[in-house]
Amino acid sequence: MYGSKSTRAKPLHWTSCLKIAEDVAQGLSYIHQAWRLVHGNLKSSNVLLGPDFEACISDYCLAALAVTSAPDEDPDSAACKPPETRNSSHQATSKGDVYAFGVLVLELLTGKPPSQHPYLAPDEMMHWLRSSREDDGGDDERLGMLLEVAMACSLSSPEQRPTMWQVLKMLQEIKEAVLMEDGDMDPQSEMS
Repeated sequence: MYGSKSTRAKPLHWTSCLKIAEDVAQGLSYIHQAWRLVHGNLKSSNVLLGPDFEACISDYCLAALAVTSAPDEDPDSAACKPPETRNSSHQATSKGDVYAFGVLVLELLTGKPPSQHPYLAPDEMMHWLRSSREDDGGDDERLGMLLEVAMACSLSSPEQRPTMWQVLKMLQEIKEAVLMEDGDMDPQSEMS
């Protein structure tokens, strides 16, 4: 399970972040398009990882069965909820899943739980991301591409958020661009 409660979680390498994000996006896209359903409770503790960082989504569609949210809800779970459903009885939507996905990608990139994600202007987000990681900064461009996806998903307005299919396409384009850039990288390696 990715959603560790460790306070000293270390951010994953950007290729692992991309792999997990792509797998989760593929699963959500399938739930939204093929089943016409929503997950409704996407968070890191509902993402299960295999030995090669292959990600599977758990607990999908179960949030609709919950009577109400507990008043003392975990702050990390609350931070994954889109603004339009906080403090209201609005039903979960596919755009809400997209928001939660953006929060999940930020958590993957920084190793910080959602309750510790600051509200920053877009131009300040990359600085915060860099300060959250112990990397040498050599992957800034690649991290920036993933950060842009996360920020597009986490927009306050549901109408401005992309669909999960569009998000999946963005992630696949990042993967293809990196593979082209690293021409010598085997496409069946860590990012497949």
